[in-house]
Amino acid sequence: MDIGGRPSASADLRSRPALSVRTKARAPAADTDERTASEEEPVSPTARLMEDVYVVVTIGLGSPINVPAFTAGVANLISPYPRFHCIQVTEGGNRRWARVKVNVDEHIVVPELDPVAVAANPDRAVEDYVASLSVYPMDPSRPRWEFHLLDFPTSEPGVVSTVAIRAHHSLGDGVSLMVLLLASARSAADPTSLPVMPQQSVRTGAIYARQPRHAGALARVWSWFVLMWHTMVDLCFFAATILFLRDPHTVFKPAADDGDDDGDGVFHHHNRRFVHRSLSLDDVKFVKNAMNCTVNDVLLGVASAALSRYYFRKSGDINTKEICLRSVLGVNIRPTTSLQTYVNMIKSDKSNEVAWGNQLGQILLKIHLAMHDDPLAYVRKAKETMYRKKSSLEVVFTHKTSECFLKMFGPKGGAFIFGRMFTNTTLSFSNMIGPAEQIELYGHPVVFIAPSAYGVSQALIVHYQSYNSIMKVILSVDEKTIPDYHQLLDDFSLSFEHIMDATSRLLASIKKE
Repeated sequence: MDIGGRPSASADLRSRPALSVRTKARAPAADTDERTASEEEPVSPTARLMEDVYVVVTIGLGSPINVPAFTAGVANLISPYPRFHCIQVTEGGNRRWARVKVNVDEHIVVPELDPVAVAANPDRAVEDYVASLSVYPMDPSRPRWEFHLLDFPTSEPGVVSTVAIRAHHSLGDGVSLMVLLLASARSAADPTSLPVMPQQSVRTGAIYARQPRHAGALARVWSWFVLMWHTMVDLCFFAATILFLRDPHTVFKPAADDGDDDGDGVFHHHNRRFVHRSLSLDDVKFVKNAMNCTVNDVLLGVASAALSRYYFRKSGDINTKEICLRSVLGVNIRPTTSLQTYVNMIKSDKSNEVAWGNQLGQILLKIHLAMHDDPLAYVRKAKETMYRKKSSLEVVFTHKTSECFLKMFGPKGGAFIFGRMFTNTTLSFSNMIGPAEQIELYGHPVVFIAPSAYGVSQALIVHYQSYNSIMKVILSVDEKTIPDYHQLLDDFSLSFEHIMDATSRLLASIKKE
């Protein structure tokens, strides 16, 4: 399936001079007549909006890959979850999930890469291969998920092999896919136990705060007035974004006439690159405690500082004091936000009670680009921005609005909102909480987890993923718009170092006083 006249993805893979890719021969796809169940649940409105969006998760392993054991583990993993045995079919204008027979071997890919290229630069070999997934189409006649096994070490400490998971976003959002990963993993300290998730702190902000009993009626009325006012303002800006309000052209956003983006929110032409870097989770928490803020505040501040550093260096702009860009932030709208709750459900054989699929709302988050003398100014501004968004019901209304448009106007109406939201903003931003301890995946110790995505029109997607004692920053970039993406990744590391140093100096000065 080639979109927008793009050369076929398989031809693009074969044309790579540095990387030769040959995979196992695949059996013919299951015919409709071979379906073991003729009818399943309808595809949810949110999942229908994800038609061109895919999740890519890179996992570093601390041992060589035992392919038979890994394949058996994947087979056991998907067995109790019907969604991973289903494809999407359209009948009478309605789209639903239809169950098909699954041959797990067809979803396990063991590529034979050019040994010279791998020996010369294994890191580049992994990066090139994972990037190739963004242009290599998946067969819609099979359930759209697959595991790619790259059995050679890279320069990252402790990494002996790499697994790249690609799945269509309609199968689940970050939370449900992370729960699925945890369901198949075990604690490295106790292989009989499921992983332990970190304790999540109580959320703060006007939307979450409970008014104390002694608070007067006026205080309660005022808090609700502020909540409704902020919600109304946010919805007005959201509507303006869908209709006409567009972020300015910067080094992070291609010009309106660059390429063949037709406004549907899908990038039709350029490869994506997926790169990641490790930060110390303890250092992130050190800044959080010192600044009396949240981990999300710190991470947004780091992103703002890194993007500012890259922008002003790349553009040479010395006259502009501040630029305001906007990010689409996906928010989990499930009743409970604790992954440990879902892990406990799985442990108690109550996996059917887990809220699978896509249950996301979106908020538009401001990213301020500026050159501050004090690195902590980025964290303070991020804290202010995030606190303001907590005093709004924007995420609930944006989710419901997209669903209503999809039901009233069909896929084109929902895709219009979804596409314009991404086309008129600059980047996407997300943060996922991972296990608090080292885990094993089918007997293979996991060194890092790096989730990302592709399929939207934005040239930059920033993901954060915590795992054990590290915080991964993962960038999904359009390599034509941001060709020096490794330099941008360096800016994240350097910006965090500066924020750490400034935090240490701040605490030292307080102690002296």
